[in-house]
Amino acid sequence: MFIVLGGELKQLDGPLEFRDPSSVEYVGAYGSYDEAVKVWRAKAQQTVDNAHARYFIIDAAKMLEPTHG
Repeated sequence: MFIVLGGELKQLDGPLEFRDPSSVEYVGAYGSYDEAVKVWRAKAQQTVDNAHARYFIIDAAKMLEPTHG
């Protein structure tokens, strides 16, 4: 499963931090990477005029795997 989310970043040249974490947009969860990329591209295109807006694809399986260490 792949999750698409995004919002405005605090700064472009620093650590990845959203300006307002409570306003991060959850776009959706998708069964394949290809589906997620299609949605990600559409959202990125909608915000092309906002340099601080960024959308991301998160591989949920990587988040759910137990940590080895």
